[in-house]
Amino acid sequence: MNPKILLSSPHMGGNELKYIQQAFKENWVAPLGPNVNGFEEDLEKYLGNESSVTAMSSGTAALHLALVMLNIGTGDEVFCQSMTFAASANPIRYVGATPVFIDSEEETWNMCPEALGEALAKRASHGSLPKAVIVVHLYGMPAKMDELTAVCEEYGVPLLEDAAEALGSTYKGLKCGTFGKMAILSFNGNKIITTSGGGALVTKDPALKKKSIFLSTQARDAAAHYEHTQIGYNYRLSNISAGIGRGQMEVLDERVAARRRNHAFYADLFGEAEGIEVLTEPNEDYFSNHWLSAILIDPDKAGFSRETLRHKLLHMGIESRPLWKPMHMQPVFKGADFIGSGVSEALFADGLCMPSGSNLGEAEHARIAEAVQSVMKQAV
Repeated sequence: MNPKILLSSPHMGGNELKYIQQAFKENWVAPLGPNVNGFEEDLEKYLGNESSVTAMSSGTAALHLALVMLNIGTGDEVFCQSMTFAASANPIRYVGATPVFIDSEEETWNMCPEALGEALAKRASHGSLPKAVIVVHLYGMPAKMDELTAVCEEYGVPLLEDAAEALGSTYKGLKCGTFGKMAILSFNGNKIITTSGGGALVTKDPALKKKSIFLSTQARDAAAHYEHTQIGYNYRLSNISAGIGRGQMEVLDERVAARRRNHAFYADLFGEAEGIEVLTEPNEDYFSNHWLSAILIDPDKAGFSRETLRHKLLHMGIESRPLWKPMHMQPVFKGADFIGSGVSEALFADGLCMPSGSNLGEAEHARIAEAVQSVMKQAV
């Protein structure tokens, strides 16, 4: 029986154990330590653009702390991309603020600059601008950062960049995660590289990095005893997990190349198929890591639905998944404001994420192609 093909599984490079064993040898089996410092330095060098990085326990924790450092709380609004994973929106509620969800545009599937401009103009006319805008690079595809940044700057609203899925992606030659006031990364087990669980906060402001380290280590004041004048959080990454991250950084470029090969495979597989669109960069300004390769199926033109293909793949031991269900459609955010024309809803209705792990090879591609071609043949 063939092993199951997973959507996006961890892929070790081999040197992770070197850093972990060094931590055990030096007894750095605790939060903080040389691996944490080294991992942050590796990320800062990779991202460039004057980035300062704080390694944290998760991307969600990093986003929560970004909102805390912007002094966002009860009575405030935060605009958030609707087409995203719940972790982009949940921290808004953590701080007691109210989320307002913004629709996608059809080229990158990310936040629509026109919808954002409309929402900000409406709030400005009532004298109640949001305290932040959270933009997401969906599945590794860079958002329209020039336009989104310009709109946020026009109204003086901080832009937070959720680059959890986009490490290795670039927009106009700059790494995703280096735009906006602050950005976050994720190293969850399914991401382009992993620390098993972990994330990072990125900023160009050294003062914000210093503050994030202070707050993420329980906000302990300088005193011989434990003195606290602010609420802190246990959000720092462990030295063991950071050791995994250091080993993963050594193979990051290889992992990006492998994910992009998967995308090329799907572009070829569906290239002649009527009614099927593969999410692809709009032009040369965009470079996606293609963390997940995703497709849209028009059932009227293709002759079959997203669910027909998903169930066929599942039957053959191949994992696929519908696109993220937009946040404004989620029961937990029922009643939240939504600005847009329904693009994200249409994407959710017909979109499918295909297996995209960097450890997929020719044998796995052949099995996927067999399943897809069988569905397309039956539709003829």
